[in-house]
Amino acid sequence: MTDRIKEKMNQLRNEADNAVTRAEEAEAKNKKYEQGLLEKEQEITSLTHRLGVLDKELEKAESKLAETKEAAAFSESNKTTNEGLVRKVQLLEEELDAAEKNLKDTVEKLRQVDVKAEHFERQLQRAEQERDQWEKKYEEAEAKYRASQKELDELAASLQDL
Repeated sequence: MTDRIKEKMNQLRNEADNAVTRAEEAEAKNKKYEQGLLEKEQEITSLTHRLGVLDKELEKAESKLAETKEAAAFSESNKTTNEGLVRKVQLLEEELDAAEKNLKDTVEKLRQVDVKAEHFERQLQRAEQERDQWEKKYEEAEAKYRASQKELDELAASLQDL
């Protein structure tokens, strides 16, 4: 009879230890996901800042392009000057195209990061739910262990009375 109780206690201890181990693993995973999410948020912030900088560069390039086109219109009488300004316009348009392409790439990367952040948020929620379930199981196992311990103590007391 005592062996069965000891065996049951050992089994309950093992279950409690396993539950604690699983809870610690879930917490470690949760921390990992939170760190990944933080990194993604920092990347989003960085890309957002970069997008702002590129927007300013685009505005400057468009402003330079407008100014160059106006200068080209006023300097038609001087062919050499006009050719130089046309060349500048072409360069600025190329810069504008490059800036627009870069802006599109940045926006796409930002969108991908946003999608990844949402994915990690869902994973984090699942991990938190799993952690909550493990904590509940642990509490139940701990309650069972205490009840078994109480029964064992009562049984030991009643056996001593005999």
